[in-house]
Amino acid sequence: MNKTARFLSLAAVAAFVSFGAQADEADASQFATKFETQRTRAEVAAEAATVAQTRSTEPAGSRVVTYKSTADRAAVRAAAAEAVRTGQIPSGEISAL
Repeated sequence: MNKTARFLSLAAVAAFVSFGAQADEADASQFATKFETQRTRAEVAAEAATVAQTRSTEPAGSRVVTYKSTADRAAVRAAAAEAVRTGQIPSGEISAL
């Protein structure tokens, strides 16, 4: 029992010490990206302006084809009502089945 307790306490101390050995700066500087560039601020701003002008805000593949209908509203409503009466189109709660 004494050997087991000693072994476990040494393992706990070793684990605690190993966590401290991996510590870094308090300001998280290990995550900072470091790079150097030769471009000026004006060059970067000009490139950003040209990209913004040429970029489309419409997602790819989302264009919907539109068309102009020649039917009037009353004719479409009458055709839909007739289709419901003849059973071609389900209506009400039965349409959910």
